[in-house]
Amino acid sequence: MKRAVILAGGRGTRLRPYTVALPKPLMPVGEYPILEVIIRQLRKVGFTRITLAVNHQADLFRAFFGDGSKWGIEIDYSLETKALSTMGPLKLIRDLPEHFLVMNGDILSDVPYGEFLDAHIAADRLFTISASQREQRVDYGVLRVDADRILSGFEEKPVIPFLVSMGIYAVSRRVLDAIPVDTPFGFDHLVLGYLRDGQQVHTVAHDGYWLDIGRPDDYERAVDDWPMLAERFAL
Repeated sequence: MKRAVILAGGRGTRLRPYTVALPKPLMPVGEYPILEVIIRQLRKVGFTRITLAVNHQADLFRAFFGDGSKWGIEIDYSLETKALSTMGPLKLIRDLPEHFLVMNGDILSDVPYGEFLDAHIAADRLFTISASQREQRVDYGVLRVDADRILSGFEEKPVIPFLVSMGIYAVSRRVLDAIPVDTPFGFDHLVLGYLRDGQQVHTVAHDGYWLDIGRPDDYERAVDDWPMLAERFAL
């Protein structure tokens, strides 16, 4: 049985004015809300149970998704009484399996969620991050200098590649040991603690589609991309 926790408790302040009436995961793209797209994707690749970690406007999520029977998947809810950031809500869920998927509820991606979790389980990893390759172009000539400020190299408008977290994680239940009770605790707190303690955290690079819908222009891009995504997702 594959289990997922979807984080849907944020206030979506960066997406205002769109989120004045609706929480961000319930904003429509094409014919579905963002979160329904995710739920349909997860059901399609074998997930059988989803826990929605909710806070802001929790009643709207319950009213729309109910118990999940409409989509042929079991949906339950974990209610935060205060904001707990990204990892803190996991501490409230008492019956998590040995390994499970955690993801933000405002993401559109073609990550193979089932394969991603299966690979994590097969290797018995502690924490696996789905990562996207990005590039940053520097609009200046970059000088490299030595300790005496003598020029040692020069590059005109370099492009710097880097990996970013996609907000999609495969998680071992052992992670709960690092999460404090009733305290805001984010992804940054977790991974910085693991780095400090020498714990292995794995990353899996994904070179397909990924859009974190944080700002109005991201949402407008999602709407524009939806005809292509609808065909790709085949929901």
